[in-house]
Amino acid sequence: MQAGGAIRRALEEGARILALLFPVQAALREIRPTLTLALPIIVGQVSQMLMGVTDSVMIGRAGTVPLAASAFGGNVFNVFFVVGIGLMIPVSILVSRARGAAKAEEAGEYLRHGMTLALIFGAVETLMMVGLGTQLARFGQPPEVLAVVMPFYLMMAASITSVFVYLVLRQFAEAMGHPWVPMVIMLCGVGLNAALNWVFIYGHLGMPALGLTGAGISTLVSRAVGALVIFYWLRRDPAVRAAWPRRWFGQYSRARFREMLKIGLPASGMLLFETTAFAFSGVMIGWLGAAPLAAHQIAITCASMAFMFPLGLSMAAGMRVSRAVGAGEPARRRPIAFGAIGLGMVITGVFGVVFWFGGREIATWFVKDAAVIALAAQLLVVGALFQLVDGVQVIGAACLRGISDLKVPALLTFAAYWVVALPLGYALGIRGGMGAVGVWVGIASGLALAAVLLPWRFAKLTR
Repeated sequence: MQAGGAIRRALEEGARILALLFPVQAALREIRPTLTLALPIIVGQVSQMLMGVTDSVMIGRAGTVPLAASAFGGNVFNVFFVVGIGLMIPVSILVSRARGAAKAEEAGEYLRHGMTLALIFGAVETLMMVGLGTQLARFGQPPEVLAVVMPFYLMMAASITSVFVYLVLRQFAEAMGHPWVPMVIMLCGVGLNAALNWVFIYGHLGMPALGLTGAGISTLVSRAVGALVIFYWLRRDPAVRAAWPRRWFGQYSRARFREMLKIGLPASGMLLFETTAFAFSGVMIGWLGAAPLAAHQIAITCASMAFMFPLGLSMAAGMRVSRAVGAGEPARRRPIAFGAIGLGMVITGVFGVVFWFGGREIATWFVKDAAVIALAAQLLVVGALFQLVDGVQVIGAACLRGISDLKVPALLTFAAYWVVALPLGYALGIRGGMGAVGVWVGIASGLALAAVLLPWRFAKLTR
């Protein structure tokens, strides 16, 4: 009897420990509120990507060279863009934490300080992009790409401040529990961008056909209008009135800026390591010619679109983890995170199946060039394989930000992308003769490593 009781107690203790390590039931309970918050964020993220997809499809109709040039210009822009995203991320984290602690005025102060950072870094990055524009030839891209990319690139540079302003205001709205209107604004922005593309790319309503330059004009106008509209809505919305700043400039808190940069700088580093890996992979593929670069643009556009789903989940999970911290509910951190990771794996698995079996058909939506279509279909097969791990790593990273763990994840991300992904991609794709497919295999390997390390660290820190 004593032995039976000891075995029963051991089993009960083992079950208790297992439930702590893998809180399945609790995670299932947290999926619904995470998905409720994530759904409009996902639609907003997809809408933002649709602007790029719309550009790619409409530019692709103008030819392979303009499409390749938009890929090159977009890759360079994305490096600057993700640095800004990282610097703005503290708004969602700290506003969520302030809301969890029922401190509305504090939430408004973080919005005000975040807006100031957006304006400063937007201006600085615009100047940096303009300066870099004089050195684009150093990236070794095809001459025909360099001949047409500059006007489009400069328009993208001019739009970056509007992007940061919109991002700060959107994250504030989402962290305050009002994600639906930003979603609608983004959807309207996609429609505006498509309409302006029709006018400026192809030359309608009396305008000249500007091709790639017309796409840059459309993007610049659409992003500026979106930032103005979301600011006006928040200013008039009574639901956030208690947190809306009474003033915007002056009487800043150095402590708040330090707190935001303490989170934002490592977050920028993590995003920068990943995005520059993708951007440099595009540069390496550009060494192979305009057709491989165009195929890469098609495949990366599709993969990025699918990535918006786990990215939206990661934003919601990060905000909910941060709010749990502010509300003094640490036991909810792991169920929120693991529930989001499980849901993300299901969603990315579906996209993987679509890419695997439908890659060629998808590629035909963009171009008519048979060689580009065939290569894009091969890249989408690799994309199908890394969809799963890409979703896991981005949710893991967001949950770590929610508990303010950033320095070690930044180092782990650097190792995954710059120690593993890029060298392996270069070895397989450029030196090993596998071409663009080899470069993508290298990137997928880095994503897989990050997908293991980041959730493992979160699990370790939240025991």
